[in-house]
Amino acid sequence: MEALKSGSDVLFVLLGAIMVLAMHAGFAFLELGTVRRKNQVNALVKIMTDFSVSTIAYFFIGYSLAYGVDFFSGAQALTEKNGFALVKFFFLLTFAAAIPAIVSGGIAERAKFNPQLAATFALVGLVYPLFEGIAWNGNFGVQAWMEANLGAKFHDFAGSVVVHAVGGWVALIAVVLLGARRGRYHANGKIAGVHPPSSIPFLALGAWILTVGWFGFNVMSAQAVEAVSGLVAVNSLMAMVGGTLAALVIGRNDPGFIHNGPLAGLVAVCAGSDLMHPIGALATGAIAGGLFVWMFMVTQNRWRIDDVLGVWPLHGLCGAWGGIAAGIFGLQAMGGIGGVTFGAQLAGTLLGVGIAVVGGALIYGALKLTVGIRLDAEQEFEGADLSIHKVSSMPERETNW
Repeated sequence: MEALKSGSDVLFVLLGAIMVLAMHAGFAFLELGTVRRKNQVNALVKIMTDFSVSTIAYFFIGYSLAYGVDFFSGAQALTEKNGFALVKFFFLLTFAAAIPAIVSGGIAERAKFNPQLAATFALVGLVYPLFEGIAWNGNFGVQAWMEANLGAKFHDFAGSVVVHAVGGWVALIAVVLLGARRGRYHANGKIAGVHPPSSIPFLALGAWILTVGWFGFNVMSAQAVEAVSGLVAVNSLMAMVGGTLAALVIGRNDPGFIHNGPLAGLVAVCAGSDLMHPIGALATGAIAGGLFVWMFMVTQNRWRIDDVLGVWPLHGLCGAWGGIAAGIFGLQAMGGIGGVTFGAQLAGTLLGVGIAVVGGALIYGALKLTVGIRLDAEQEFEGADLSIHKVSSMPERETNW
């Protein structure tokens, strides 16, 4: 029976890892459909190579930093319990690799390629596991302090803050240091050019892949068959629906907002998906969907922050909202299971944001001062596809032109 249980857990977590791995295809197609055609190849290449660099960084540095576990023993030892330790690493790697995938959407169309790979290595090897270890492994005694002084530990079941808020706030720093795309704003700050999505079908495909994979992201965060909960699945569903409908209404039928709405809801519900009542999850998702649309417009039109995919509103703000929402709708008084406090959720969320901002500033600031992080004017005008990869997404069509 013990062998059957360990085998079942390995299969369960492995399926979760595969579902979250598939979400990276969603990141790729969401970016591909949003950027201009001359940057579509770059969008695809970045997600694939970022994942590969993330694997190396997390295997050799990040996972050990977060959990104090390494894989430098013989393969014989690694097969214990059907290799559960390995598939757990694989599963958590797919979360870690979401950090550069999130950043990629914000810095699209004008970022250098190799410096971004260096940033990926540093983010996944050092910055992300620092907060991951605090939140999910109790490192540095932070969780124990919160429990003693704020009434509960910081709760983030599937990564609203650990993954999404951290990725989104790092992306904000990178976007600000890069500056806006050339031709996006006039010198006086007024909008000079609007770059609509190059392919709504590809954008929608990316959103659907992410949405489906998210049920592995959330449900499989239980990491054991005996801990799986249908509440997590239905709460994810309700938050997805809430985010979609809020984006539909507030975004006035805009397809870009509609397809990002479910993602906003799912980002926000990750933290408390195992605690909330489905109605609380619906409210959490609806608020996130509205927050995304509103803040996307504010950042682009009022603050002149050229965040191409809106990853700071989507992941940074909705992720932070999700961490706080778990301390509201997770309370028994709000129909939740309890075991959380608003104070602990707020403190943990602010800590995650702080680590992301400082880490992002150090990494991207150092790269900007040393090797540079932005394509020159000619390369940006030509597009990342031709200037970096020497091929366009539709070479036959361009030859015919």
